[in-house]
Order: sequence, then C-alpha cells, then structure tokens
Amino acid sequence: MKNDDMLERFDVQSISAQLDAEAFAVLPGFFDADEARAMATLLDAGRVTLGPDGGEFTYFDNAMPPQIMARRDALYRWLAPLANRWNLLSGIDRVFPAELDAFLETNRSAGQHRQQSHLCRLREGDRLGLHRHDEGEWIFPFQVVGLLSDPKRDFTGGEFVMTEQRPRMQSRPMVVPLQCGDMAIIASAQRPIQGAHGYYRGQIKHAISRVRSGERVGLEWIFHLTP
Repeated sequence: MKNDDMLERFDVQSISAQLDAEAFAVLPGFFDADEARAMATLLDAGRVTLGPDGGEFTYFDNAMPPQIMARRDALYRWLAPLANRWNLLSGIDRVFPAELDAFLETNRSAGQHRQQSHLCRLREGDRLGLHRHDEGEWIFPFQVVGLLSDPKRDFTGGEFVMTEQRPRMQSRPMVVPLQCGDMAIIASAQRPIQGAHGYYRGQIKHAISRVRSGERVGLEWIFHLTP
C-alpha cells in the first residue's frame, strides 16, 4: 500500500475537527505489529542521549529507514493544509510548502539544522517531563507521537499526557489513549482557540507519566528542525 493511500482510511475533516476541539487526534493502527517491532529495533541505531528523568532517547539524524521517511513525508503532505489554516487563524504570517523537503530547506535557510525526531525507551521509574517543541523561526504546529510497545503486556503506567494553558484559566490536562502501533497528531506548542472576540493561542505541553513496570518504547516525529 502506498503511503498516501494508507492515509485515505482516515477522514481529514474529522481529524481536523478533533484537532480544533482537543489539540490531538489518534490514528489507530498507523503501524501494524511487525512495523512497530521493526521501528523499536532502531533504538540503538542513532544518536542516543539520556533524559533528565531517566530514559534513553535515540535521535534519528540520518538513520531513519527510507520506508519510514516516506511515511513521514506523506503525513506532512496530509497535514500541511491544516497547519496553514491554524497559522491563518492564529495570525501567524507563515505558509508551509506542500512538500516536507521544501519545508526543511526553509528551516535550514533560517538557521534550523538539528533533527528532533526520536525514539524514547522508558523503563521502570522513568518518565518524560512536560515540554514542547517551539525553538526556531519556523515551527510546524503539529507533531506526531506513537507507541511501539503493548501497554497490556510490555509495561504499566507511561500514559501520554498533555496540558493546555489558556489565559486566566487553570491548565487543562488531557490523556491521549494509545495502543501499540497507534500514532496521534498533537499540537506542537500552541493552537488557535475561538473566544468571544476572535481567536487566541492556547499553550500546549506534553509528557509521559512515570512507567511503573516493564519497558515502554515510543516515537516522536517533529517536522521542523531546531537551531
């Protein structure tokens, strides 16, 4: 199945509505079980760093397999019109190109060269603290996160969570339900929210709660580069 054809089973209008309402939308079964296991084997294939709260992070740099890069590129093409709509509503004067390669060239011209996409391995006691990806002049408003382990068999705890801060309101917590092979589109750092006097920007962060047992392997695709 071609990568663009694979996305046809997801309704873009429904996904767009979910992103507008919740700042995330789950794509169930984005990877099948074999693909998820194959992705997890890349944990030691790239640049590995240790997280401040435990865990190992493998940054792809140039180690991402061609078939995975092709699927990421297809997902960018699918999301670019939604991203341009969000920028328009947010009053951000940036138009994203239709193809990821063109967008990455724009990043590099703006001094953004460092790859952020990575695999994350968390073992018992590890967690990932609240953070967001908003460094640089060009920020793609969506990123994609995925789960490559089975929460019913491989680990307990390790829920993917998000918080949204709105002006003069308490933070809104959200738990993103993920099963093995699922991916979720989430807001990278902020999103447009319609208020009484037009749109304003809600501030988004995400995290992974402490793993209570076992080993959790996850994936983050961040489309923009960082300085």
